[in-house]
Amino acid sequence: MDVQHLDPTVTAFKEFINGHPKLLKEIRKSGKSWQEYYEKWVLLGEDDSHWAQYKEESSKVKEDKGEEKNFELMSQLMKLTENFDINKVQGQVQQFSNTISTIQEVISQYQQTKKPSEPVKDPFNWFRD
Repeated sequence: MDVQHLDPTVTAFKEFINGHPKLLKEIRKSGKSWQEYYEKWVLLGEDDSHWAQYKEESSKVKEDKGEEKNFELMSQLMKLTENFDINKVQGQVQQFSNTISTIQEVISQYQQTKKPSEPVKDPFNWFRD
């Protein structure tokens, strides 16, 4: 059905639903008919306190909470980095690198000894039993 042929109240209800995403989820989850919610909307109106539970927090409030979390995370990160001794970290990384190199050498030597050597092809032994 084309949007132009819808009743204006139905169009207004669709806009109301789009403004209340939690209500949309509730309708889909509960399996109740759209008609029930439409009738409540017509009877109670848009501004009734019943609909407040379905209204999502404004993006400004969410944005503020996100900024607070980012600030807390950055302050915790700064506290952790204050206690780092770069020379110790660099020494540990160097030691770890040396350990990995040693392990690679051992594996390489093990693979070389594991390979079977090819028999020597002696052309003079072709006709011997």
